[in-house]
Amino acid sequence: MSGRQSSTSSSPSVTKSDELRNVVLVGPSGSGKTRLFDHLLATTTPGYRAPARGEERSTQLTVAAVASGEVVVNLIDAPGYPDFVGELRAGLRAADAAVFVVSAADGVDASTRRLWQECAQVGMPRAVAVTKLDAGRADYAAVLEDCQSAFGAGVMPLGIPLMGAGGALEGIVDLIIGEVHEYADGNRSVRPTGPEHAEFFETYQSPLIEGVIQEAEDDTLLDRYLEGEELGFQVIETALLTAVANASFHPVIPLSVDTGAGVDVLLHVIEAAFPPPTRRPLPRTFTIQGGDGPQISADPEGPLVAEVVKTTSDAYVGAVALVRVFSGTLKQDQTVHVSGHLEQFAGRELEGHHDHDEDVRVGPLSSPLGETLRPKDAAIAGDLVVVAKLPAAQTSDTLSDKEQPLVIEPWNMPEALLPTAIKAATRADEDKLPNALQRLAAGDPALRVEHNAETAQVVLWTMGQTHLDLVMARLKEKLNVNVEVEDLRIALRETFIASSGAKGRHVKQSGGHGQYAVCDITVEPNERGGGFEFIDKVVGGAVPRQFIPSVEKGVRAQLEKGCIAGYPMVDVKVTLFDGKAHSVDSSDAAFQMAGSLAMKEAAAKAGAATLLEPVDLLTVTVDDDYVGAVMTDVQGRRGRIQGSEPAPHEGMTIVRAEVPQLELSRYAVDLRSLSHGSGTFTRTMIGYEQMPQRLVADFMKKA
Repeated sequence: MSGRQSSTSSSPSVTKSDELRNVVLVGPSGSGKTRLFDHLLATTTPGYRAPARGEERSTQLTVAAVASGEVVVNLIDAPGYPDFVGELRAGLRAADAAVFVVSAADGVDASTRRLWQECAQVGMPRAVAVTKLDAGRADYAAVLEDCQSAFGAGVMPLGIPLMGAGGALEGIVDLIIGEVHEYADGNRSVRPTGPEHAEFFETYQSPLIEGVIQEAEDDTLLDRYLEGEELGFQVIETALLTAVANASFHPVIPLSVDTGAGVDVLLHVIEAAFPPPTRRPLPRTFTIQGGDGPQISADPEGPLVAEVVKTTSDAYVGAVALVRVFSGTLKQDQTVHVSGHLEQFAGRELEGHHDHDEDVRVGPLSSPLGETLRPKDAAIAGDLVVVAKLPAAQTSDTLSDKEQPLVIEPWNMPEALLPTAIKAATRADEDKLPNALQRLAAGDPALRVEHNAETAQVVLWTMGQTHLDLVMARLKEKLNVNVEVEDLRIALRETFIASSGAKGRHVKQSGGHGQYAVCDITVEPNERGGGFEFIDKVVGGAVPRQFIPSVEKGVRAQLEKGCIAGYPMVDVKVTLFDGKAHSVDSSDAAFQMAGSLAMKEAAAKAGAATLLEPVDLLTVTVDDDYVGAVMTDVQGRRGRIQGSEPAPHEGMTIVRAEVPQLELSRYAVDLRSLSHGSGTFTRTMIGYEQMPQRLVADFMKKA
């Protein structure tokens, strides 16, 4: 969505929301998704030439508005690598339908299968584009079976590829109309099928037509078919398009990302079968006070409700935002209200993503075409538009009428689970780092920045190593801030595991007033989670009544600082039973010091105190094939398996275990490798447990 502003080409325009199609291309890296995106643009846009591809191109959304037939299609190319799920989620939010790109050489991977299931849950229409048919190990029949197994009912081929002697895709047999689409020298021609194609029709045509009619939910049509009536092409195609739009039928289209063969068939499905914004459910709205907002519809005359899908900085036009208009019409120079997304709806607090409410003037509007921006006067409900000079807006912010400000319910984002502690390389970098981190987080909803007060560290939570590498590169190259990675510190606790007694003696005599305080205490373990208890058993005024709270205050202060390794001490009972005071030199400060010294002395006795480490409940969802490997790995991390159960999605299992946080810092990377990308996990802290003594010794050395 970045590029030089162009005034030489006009943007495609529509006057009705029904004339729009918003389609996201999804699929793993290496599936040919971006090359398909380029072919779709080249087919619809005379003179379009694909730019050179670099790393940045593969990690961000790319959007292009193109005219195709009687509609305007907003094509969205979403990154395929799992680390850039934030960009992928933004693409899904902006789209009304999805094309899943599957390599015939590689089949369906775990992340693609999970994404399909997510789209199914929200009823998003989907089609499948099978690429890499010319790869040496490609097998269309096998990958079709793989898609049907992974994606479920309603996945049927519209065509069968015809491969030439050199391994190139030369034609496609259209199973519905009974024709062969031939592609030679970049041109498409059509001819009738022959006897040599009979096997394809015997194998695939009847299940295809039956599936289309059944999923079109037209009982009359189904009865006619079952009674043996021969249905014409127009009837079947209408049923097909209805079933696709209903998200109950998912056509599989073979094509070539080398030559563009078959792209015309995919375009026809996009134009005719994928639904306009008026047929898709819209997100809920809320008032800025948190109450329910009005039900919105894709009506250009309705109240303005739009969302910032993505923000970025462009070398030519500065800060730009990709905006999806859900209701109303957005115009240049219009004053709108910008509402920061409310975290109570998102269920998370994000550094750099904060609530804000202000009126701003909308800058120039543009229609994107890959790396080119074309001037645009207005964007109606359902459209995607790039807005310049909107510095107040952050990713997922809502733009609405200033007279009726609203907030859109945020889209679902998986939690960033790879923590990395960083520090500024120099004093100058230290001054720039807070603002740089805020800017990064504002444009990247998958990034979480934590300022950990307990460990005094800045921690970046990312989706994986590649996401982390990109964040670090942006800090250095775009924001000119150099940082260094440091060891991640875990917020441990100290506690007593055995009773211990000690005498705290603070006696100083010098000229003038001296300091005199002695206290005798016993420290015992309290039950886990029981907190701190202070018990007064002083008799006979050994410690004057006014100084007993002073001893407690000194004990509490030492507990906060820690007694053995500098971590807060928890779950102890302290009993004050004796002491001494001086009529002149005793004071509140002296008895505070005595209480503090007594705690340190009690903890220093062998076997009295130890460290506690935080423990998380780890919930892993993984392909059945890798359950054993996951369990073995968890046990190797000192984890205790709590059980397993079948996941809601077939072929997946949920494993639950209690695992120390010290063992989970790299789990996001390790699980992906261990499970071949099929595993996901969540972690929730459940408490503290005693650390093994061999590890305690290491931490004591560092104290």
